[in-house]
Amino acid sequence: MKLESLRDLFLFELRDLYDAEKQLVKALPKMAKAAASSDLRSAFESHLEETRGHVERLESIFTQLDQRARGTTCDAMKGLVEEGKEIIDSTHDEATGDAGLIAAAQKVEHYEIASYGCLITWAQHLGLDEAVRLLQQTLGEEKAADEKLTGLAEQHINAEAEKMEEDEEGEEGEEGEEPVTFRETPSRR
Repeated sequence: MKLESLRDLFLFELRDLYDAEKQLVKALPKMAKAAASSDLRSAFESHLEETRGHVERLESIFTQLDQRARGTTCDAMKGLVEEGKEIIDSTHDEATGDAGLIAAAQKVEHYEIASYGCLITWAQHLGLDEAVRLLQQTLGEEKAADEKLTGLAEQHINAEAEKMEEDEEGEEGEEGEEPVTFRETPSRR
């Protein structure tokens, strides 16, 4: 598709975001299953339901534009989902895994927030008032999801991950191993 107008760009990004949301519908259950914290699991499950609604809203916008609802592969989301899988596969304790899952999920939310923001601006310029309304509703939910993840991290998950690290360092010290320390190196000017 050649992008010869703002409408073309809007449709291109709409298709990209449609694919991104559909990828998330598949990824969120895996993230929920991997979450050790019941609060985090619940947040992922709740956002999965919202994400299904995001897909429906995007489909409604396609209908308004007399376009078939179809996605264009969103490579950015593919990469973000892959990073989430790596965190799930790489962490050895639950608290650190949950902290990593929050980071991965927030990267997704920030990508979506930026994408929806652009679509809203373009829809306003194109006079697509109903699309603006639907996109703003989704943007609000994405921002709320990001804030919820921040709250979970700040309330207890990051502290639990840090405690796990401290506990491991204490166990290593008991075995006679020297703890790793960092020292400042003089700056060169």
